[in-house]
Amino acid sequence: MNKDLDFGYTKTHARRGADIKLPDIQCWENQYKRDYLIRISLPEFTSVCPKTGLPDFATITIEYIPNKLCLELKSLKYYLLEYRDMGIFMENTANKILDDIVKAACPKCARVIADYTPRGGLKSEIITEYGKWKDK
Repeated sequence: MNKDLDFGYTKTHARRGADIKLPDIQCWENQYKRDYLIRISLPEFTSVCPKTGLPDFATITIEYIPNKLCLELKSLKYYLLEYRDMGIFMENTANKILDDIVKAACPKCARVIADYTPRGGLKSEIITEYGKWKDK
């Protein structure tokens, strides 16, 4: 890396939001033994860049194959709304959402796709996965 380029990002910036405690995501009992895909999309997700303070806009898509539990949508929506004023990097957002979904529902597999609106001419899409998907 070019040592002349110092963008002023610190380890504190990098970890910001990754360990924050958010509201619990509630679940309900899955009624089926077969595998099936649940896809949830939130097209109006917002958070804040911890370095610049500028808003980040994204579509968050959650895909999972439930095991014994399914995510309850109202609590999931309230959970995702907690990010609105949070200073957190895009990468941390996608990974934290995945970690919290896995902790709440223990799915067979799960995927979070954070598709961000372009900023400064650059478009970011962060995809993070848990478990083994049959499509691979």
